[in-house]
Amino acid sequence: MTLTSTFSEYVRACFTGIWIESHEHQEALADLALLCRQEDWRLVSWDINQGLQLAEETTEAGNTDPLAAIKAVNGLATPEGTAILVLQNFHRFIQSTEIMQALAQQILSGKQNRTFIVVLSPLVAIPAELEKLFVVLEHELPDRRQLTEIAQDIATEPGELPEGAELETILDAASGLSRFEAEGAFSLSLVRQGKITPTAIWELKTQTLKKSGLLTLHRGAESFDSLGGLTSLKEFTTRILQPHARGLQSRGILLLSPPGCGKSQFCKTLGNEVGRPVLILDVGALMGSLVGESEKRTRQALQIVDAMAPCVLMIDEIEKAFAGVGSSGQSDSGVSARMFGSFLSWLNDHTSDVFVVATSNDVTKLPPEFSRSERFDGIFFLDLPGQEQKNQIWSQYIGLFGLNPDQARPEDTDWTGAEIRSCCRLAGLLDVSLLDARQNVVPVAVTAAESVTRLRQWANGRCLDADRPGIFHWENPRPKSRRSLKHLASIN
Repeated sequence: MTLTSTFSEYVRACFTGIWIESHEHQEALADLALLCRQEDWRLVSWDINQGLQLAEETTEAGNTDPLAAIKAVNGLATPEGTAILVLQNFHRFIQSTEIMQALAQQILSGKQNRTFIVVLSPLVAIPAELEKLFVVLEHELPDRRQLTEIAQDIATEPGELPEGAELETILDAASGLSRFEAEGAFSLSLVRQGKITPTAIWELKTQTLKKSGLLTLHRGAESFDSLGGLTSLKEFTTRILQPHARGLQSRGILLLSPPGCGKSQFCKTLGNEVGRPVLILDVGALMGSLVGESEKRTRQALQIVDAMAPCVLMIDEIEKAFAGVGSSGQSDSGVSARMFGSFLSWLNDHTSDVFVVATSNDVTKLPPEFSRSERFDGIFFLDLPGQEQKNQIWSQYIGLFGLNPDQARPEDTDWTGAEIRSCCRLAGLLDVSLLDARQNVVPVAVTAAESVTRLRQWANGRCLDADRPGIFHWENPRPKSRRSLKHLASIN
């Protein structure tokens, strides 16, 4: 439902305290003014600069005292009419004891003479004393039809506004922008390139991320060609994110592997392969020092993610962010648990076209409800690369660092892609052969052998295989100890 239709219902039902959350006050006021003309309601607005003003009338500044503005609404009442007072950015004044008391009395008395108090604010900040007296409405962002109309108003010359699939790409990029931001992005694109393109739109969206400080945008040039192996994972994600699949809601994937097997790099390459920007969420950056700030920043970050759709959301090493959920009540007064609950609810219920890619080095540290069905489209295990995958990775990094492709390579039975890259990079830096550079690389399969084995045992039969279609299967090649064999012999 639109703002005006919902607002009309609440006025008719005599909800005399209404809070409208909006970043576009002029647009919201224009919509309300149109509704009031149609319904023959009297509308007056107030802000600290202009004071009381009749809607859509340019007059000298009225009384700028916020307390006087609240009391003035009774003077607008008529025996048979409806009077509405819109208070712009009133969240800046509402913490005052006198203001709170005046609002409470006016909202209650407004039911007798049909006078309505409307707070128009970019955020909802209702004191506890007034929570039960206000209903909260949201001024929705422009939809695709409205964005198209804005673009048509700006791009008036032939060829300035593309059509067909290219227009759909522009609308995808502009989704989540306010009307003011969309006008600016379209105008900037016309100035730079002579027509509307997604490039300037994404630049403006990047500014939103910078201002929030909660997310970062990755728009590199990597592709699947720069990532050896992971054949099944690449095919799965490419197919599930094809345009024809957009009629159905995709969720995302959870990637489990030892460190250095390409989880993070895969997230970054996926965006280019499917034509989406990659947003990186640092859960640690959501933590705030004030009571309730962490939860608020979590909700704000998820709102920004929804506004940036369609996109890929990358959450790296997620087990480190939410591993303490079980003991959150004792360690941080439940902050982590509430943040985790907000994220789970969003992951399960969001309708925006956001594909989540979460990575983990130890999924056993995550609460079991995190990996249940319908939270992710698939849970993949990325094992240490096989010989075929390693040959691809060696060739890729030998070429990247300008090394001799004919030289001997180290015996790399249990190396990860990151370790192969490190060996090639060191060979180039030290100007030595790969065999000599190998002396400076200690693989994770050696330094964390027990952890790698536990990961493989957990993933066995539980995860999808990132290299081959189907379920991941692994048999521990380690022979039984002599002690175990003697124990079996004694039993027999």
